[in-house]
Amino acid sequence: MVEGSCPFIKNILLLDSEGKRVAVKYYSDDWPTLNAKLAFEKSVFTKTQKTNARTEAEISMFENNIVVYKFIQDLHFFVTGGDNENELILATVLQGFYDAVALLLRGNVDKREALENLDLILLCLDEIVDGGMVLETDANVIAGKVASHSVDSAAPLSEQTISQALATAREHLTRSLLR
Repeated sequence: MVEGSCPFIKNILLLDSEGKRVAVKYYSDDWPTLNAKLAFEKSVFTKTQKTNARTEAEISMFENNIVVYKFIQDLHFFVTGGDNENELILATVLQGFYDAVALLLRGNVDKREALENLDLILLCLDEIVDGGMVLETDANVIAGKVASHSVDSAAPLSEQTISQALATAREHLTRSLLR
């Protein structure tokens, strides 16, 4: 990424109260393997779990990255950018993600509800950031776009197939996590 260009998001993480993945998206090659990603998630979770980031977002430097995070119920929201990124932009992305999830889950923001609506959360991530570039931070716009994707009965067959695949994957994931 070129210095001084558009803000670049390295990852967005939604972890549970034990540091396990609920929904994550990586936009950077800083963590090339699954093990590297899992190690980063565990480290960030461990470093931040003792903080009280419930009323407003907290900012921390971690492995030459700026991590902005906020907790609600049993969910931990994280947005990571490079050490030269603007913390306000990262915090705005975090707040947009947090607020959009709250809107989509109708205020019931907890792990169980998030897993039951994982397709909406993943669509939410896609509406916020694409390839690391910030597309949208307004929670109402994000939630509106996600809602229109999920209830579009006139969607082409190929998109319905993807939605069905996401629903099936969500069911399997929910079952495996709740065992």
